[in-house]
Amino acid sequence: MDFPNYETLALEPRGAQLLLVRLNRPEVLNALNTRMGEELTDLWNRLTADAGAIRCVVVTGAGERAFCAGGDLKERDGMTAAAWRAQHEIFERAFMALAECPVPVIAAVNGHAFGGGLEMALCCDFVYAVPGARFALSEVSLGIMPGGMGTQNLPRAVGERRAKELILSARPFSAAEALEWGLVNRVCEPAKLLEEALATAQAIADNAPLSVRQAKKSIHHGLAMDLLTGYRYEIEAYNHLVGTEDRHEGVRAFNEKRKPDFKGG
Repeated sequence: MDFPNYETLALEPRGAQLLLVRLNRPEVLNALNTRMGEELTDLWNRLTADAGAIRCVVVTGAGERAFCAGGDLKERDGMTAAAWRAQHEIFERAFMALAECPVPVIAAVNGHAFGGGLEMALCCDFVYAVPGARFALSEVSLGIMPGGMGTQNLPRAVGERRAKELILSARPFSAAEALEWGLVNRVCEPAKLLEEALATAQAIADNAPLSVRQAKKSIHHGLAMDLLTGYRYEIEAYNHLVGTEDRHEGVRAFNEKRKPDFKGG
């Protein structure tokens, strides 16, 4: 699949099925500026419209210090209220496009993830992090509040009371705490972070892609429903898979004691 030459993102295909995306503004700790917001929106929309052979994405930060430091406050310095809102609408589109992307996205948090950086990681399907990573939703200390799904995704990850404590105090927390609370799935040594994230991405890519997408969609939307409505949604997603060639291939491969060759059809 062909992508534009982004200014703020570095895209590295890893074989035909995996895509590594680096937030690429290391000189400012990969802070989220207007251009990055526009380019992230474009990237997630392209993957939603037609991912081609790509079956899983890993997102990380360039450099060793930060995943993403949040919104670029130097760019925002002196903005009018109208300009701020207009910029934030661009960011909103980026977060929503990521949250709705049908392709699984893993956050490999290689350093600090503050504000919008943490919100971006929370919009991914799950998170791996290095031991030295620090996290915070510190917006209330700046006179604003989380506006990238932070007040929605953090409670879903760590629970309402913990999220209130973290958001209202603006207190940073460690990778070990994030792991204990369920925000982070795995803590990896820095030299192994991408290796482990890409290995999990490959394990996902080895499975039937339509099945993976339907399961992701069922989890994502089902959490907003009561149990029985969510189950009905699950069955609708399930039934879409029964007539697929990949379902036939999976059963054949099991009975023939071989690895299935899923085509996504």
